[in-house]
This record gives sequence, structure tokens and C-alpha cells, in this order.
Amino acid sequence: MEEKLPSREQALRLLHEHLSDPQLLAHSLAAEAIMRRLARKLGEDEELWGLSGLLHDLDLQSVANDMSVHGRRTEQWLSELGFPRAGIEAVLRHNAEGLGLDRTTRFDHALAAAEQITGMIKAATLVLPSRKVADVKAASVLKRMKDKRFAANVDRASIAECGQLGIELPDFIQLSIEAMAEIADELGL
Repeated sequence: MEEKLPSREQALRLLHEHLSDPQLLAHSLAAEAIMRRLARKLGEDEELWGLSGLLHDLDLQSVANDMSVHGRRTEQWLSELGFPRAGIEAVLRHNAEGLGLDRTTRFDHALAAAEQITGMIKAATLVLPSRKVADVKAASVLKRMKDKRFAANVDRASIAECGQLGIELPDFIQLSIEAMAEIADELGL
């Protein structure tokens, strides 16, 4: 089958077919925004990276959060659409630990870092009086990352994989805050 990206509208329809949890939908949109920003910064394919971020958790509800299979249904669904294999591999490898895989490409590391930083930034946003992502400071997120109890479910090691992209952690956090702030209304932040 020939590889081709769906349009963003097609990807959004697919997302809404498989996910109903508003928090998970917002997380997917945030991951897309960060991945698009990273692609621009790194000279990568913005559509491929963005849509991979948008669809990375497509099967999460259908597998009932079972991390030992999370990504496999998405792999099947995206393969049937002719989605580029590089994107499918990055989607699989964002859950490398659960599937017993390794992350080997910039794309893999980018998606793993991007999708995890969304949770840290959201948590940092919700403790602010304004509850606005635009008011979050990178230094505050960096400081909170050291407190393992804060946003305890966020995998800090995956976030640190931004270093594999040649991006220092404070710069990655700032880029991610800015990306999420651009779509703050959609995120409810």
C-alpha cells in the first residue's frame, strides 16, 4: 500500500471515532502542537510529526490502558490507512517500555518527550491562580520536575530524551509551553 498522510480533518475524525475522554483528546492536541513546533525547529516533516502526535494514543481507550498492548491497534489502524511507517514506528515507540521496544530515531525520542511534557505543563498550569498555560514559566516546570510527587505519573526520563534531539531541557520546556499556549482555548488552559 502506498504511504500517505491523512488530512488533519481526517485525522481528527479518526481521533474522535476512537477517543471520547476529553482529557485524552486535549492531551492528543497538545502532543500534536508540540510535535509540530519540534518539526519546524528541527527541519522535519511538520505534517507527519504533528499527525503522529495527534494520533499517538488512538487505541488507549480500546485497550483499557493496557500498556503491554498500547500502540498495537493504532499500528493496525494507521497501517490500513497507508500512514507512513516512520510515524507508525514513532507511535509504537512512545510506549517502548510497555512493548519491549527501543527508541532509536529523533522522531521516536521527540514523540516520547512531547507526549510526556504535556502532563507536566498541564499540572503546572492548574496550580497557578490564573490556570492559564500562557502564564507558566519554564523555570517553574523545571523546578517541579524535581519533585517526584508533582505530576507523579509523568515519565521524567522520557521528557529528558529531548537531549537526544540536541535541545536542552529548559529550551524544550519553553518550546512546549509556547506550543500549548497557541492552542490554549482548545486545551481549556
